Amino acid sequence: MKKGLYFLISGLFLLYSCNPEPSSTDPPPPPTDESTWATIQNSIFKQNCVSCHQPGNAFATQSGLVLTADEAYNQLINIPPKNQAAKNDGLVRVGTTGLPSLVNSYLWEKINAANFEHFYSDHPEYGELMPLNLPPLTNGEIEYIRQWIIEGAPETGDVVSRNILNDSTRFLFPGDEFTAPNPPSQGVQVHLDQFDVNPNFERELFKYQDLNNPEDLYVNRIEIIMRQGSHHFILYDFTPGSALPPKGVIRDLRNPDGSNNINTLLTMINQVFFFGTQLRITDYRFPSGVALKVDANKALDLNSHYANYTSDTIPGEVYVNLHSIPRSEVQHTAKNLFLNNTDFTLPANQVTTLSKTFKFFDERKVFMLTSHAHQQMLDFKIYISGGARDGELVYYTDDWEHPPLMKYDPPISLKFGEGLVAEATYNNNTSEDKGFGFLSTDEMMIIFGAYYNE
Repeated sequence: MKKGLYFLISGLFLLYSCNPEPSSTDPPPPPTDESTWATIQNSIFKQNCVSCHQPGNAFATQSGLVLTADEAYNQLINIPPKNQAAKNDGLVRVGTTGLPSLVNSYLWEKINAANFEHFYSDHPEYGELMPLNLPPLTNGEIEYIRQWIIEGAPETGDVVSRNILNDSTRFLFPGDEFTAPNPPSQGVQVHLDQFDVNPNFERELFKYQDLNNPEDLYVNRIEIIMRQGSHHFILYDFTPGSALPPKGVIRDLRNPDGSNNINTLLTMINQVFFFGTQLRITDYRFPSGVALKVDANKALDLNSHYANYTSDTIPGEVYVNLHSIPRSEVQHTAKNLFLNNTDFTLPANQVTTLSKTFKFFDERKVFMLTSHAHQQMLDFKIYISGGARDGELVYYTDDWEHPPLMKYDPPISLKFGEGLVAEATYNNNTSEDKGFGFLSTDEMMIIFGAYYNE
């Protein structure tokens, strides 16, 4: 289903909206002795949801969900949704098992505005994103609920920082036409010009491009906006002293006949991960006081991968906004995490679980994690290795196309000799063994992330 359907259906329902006025961009500050659940009820649901989800309202009857203070918790926790498609997929409104509950939460599916293309394209039968006919919840409200679910969705206890609610910005749904975002007020904008992706072809390309930054930048927010059809976009740096590719030249990974371009492969040997995403629209904000340093007059390698399964040529295009803060506001300089497992085989017609441990020999504060795999992946987990939190699950996804960019604030503290364990399960339902490769029909097992040292 096209993303434009969101706007069409919302328009049709506009006359019947039960709360035509958007909530304040600044959520009312809750009393300091409230539990996290009480804050969600009083400062989020009451402001945005209860007017529709109350006894006797047609929307509450249709959804089977009442969100008044006396009913909400019991109607959410471990209750299957009334929506039959979501129920058949094994979702519950909100589960209590932490990270796995996030990807199986119907509530999370319904409020996670940034993932709207996945919502409408992959399971349009789930209905509409909420709140209906209103702006999405603020980014702070969405993050607050997300962290509550990860903490096990308790009814009592203060388990999520209320400071998160201070973020009153909202996700902005794009129009039907792809347009350039406004450049950052501080920082730089990078543009990967429009290019063609041939029918029934996966095009992956690189372009080493100047950032045009005459001074050092301290980047603490990264926006990426791509045309539809993208599989991923990654920014790479290069190890000091390595041979650099020519600037401003498109380097295709594959030739028109599908064979690998050896010259391009050679330029990938010394790449260093800078930032990447598989979400077509990404707006990632670092923790307060944390920033990536970008040296003056820097160039980065822009890596875009599009998969075109249609019989028509489609366009690819990417904009990147690198927002910066003054050096005086930087307390910690961020570093990038790239943990890759390339040595594996997935036997044909078999489910296989792979595990690899990555140990660190310094003290790290990890504040971002995401995964990268391809279409045989069933789920991808990341655990802590060593120390008091040994074996703790800190990342989970069962969606290879839209893995989350997990934020950890406070960050995950790892001491010398501790690390992370990647565990991924794949279903190779083909008649050929699979291994590491660059096509989406091959496989990968990568942890991307970011951290800083004390």
